Amino acid sequence: MEFVKLLGDGRLWAVKYEEDADNCFDKLFARWYDMDWLLSFFKENLSDLRSYFRITDVYQAVMETIDDAKRLECLMLDITPDANLDLLFKHLENSRFSEMTLGREKAYGDSGYRHQSWLRIYAIKIDSGVYLVTGGAIKLTATMEERIHTLAELAKMERVRNYMLDNGVYDLDGLNDYIENEQGN
Repeated sequence: MEFVKLLGDGRLWAVKYEEDADNCFDKLFARWYDMDWLLSFFKENLSDLRSYFRITDVYQAVMETIDDAKRLECLMLDITPDANLDLLFKHLENSRFSEMTLGREKAYGDSGYRHQSWLRIYAIKIDSGVYLVTGGAIKLTATMEERIHTLAELAKMERVRNYMLDNGVYDLDGLNDYIENEQGN
C-alpha cells in the first residue's frame, strides 16, 4: 500500500493499492468518465436506480454521472489556498457528531439534478483539512451494506485505517514520517 499526494500542499492524498497500476482516486474518476463501464453498471443496478432515484433511463444516468464527476473532481482538486476539504467531507456515519482518530469520511458533489448525487468518495481524515482517499462508489441504496460494491468500499476503508494505525500513522506528522521512512519520498 502506498500513499500518493494529489495536491502539492499535502491536503489530499490517495491510496495506491498493490494490485492496482493507478491510485484509487485516478482509477475512480477514470471509471466515472467511462461510458461503457457506466452503461454496464447502471444496467446491472437498474432496479436500485429505479426504486431509489426514480430514473429508468440508463443513458440519462450515465450522462448525469459524467457531468457530476467533472464537478466533483474540480471541487476535490481545487488548488486555491482558501479551498477547504472539511467543507466537502462529512462523517461516514450520519449518527457520528464528534471527531475521531482517523475518522471515516465521505464526500459527494452537488449533482445539479433533481436528486442528490450518487457519487461518493471515501476517505480517512488524517488531520483538519487533510484526507486520504481510499476509494469511492456509485451509491444507489440507502445504506452501504445493501450492495457488494459499496460494502467492499467499507472494507477498504477499514483495511487502510488499520494499516495506518499498525504503522503509527495517527495524524499528519505520522503520515509525513511514514512517507519519509517507508516510501522514501
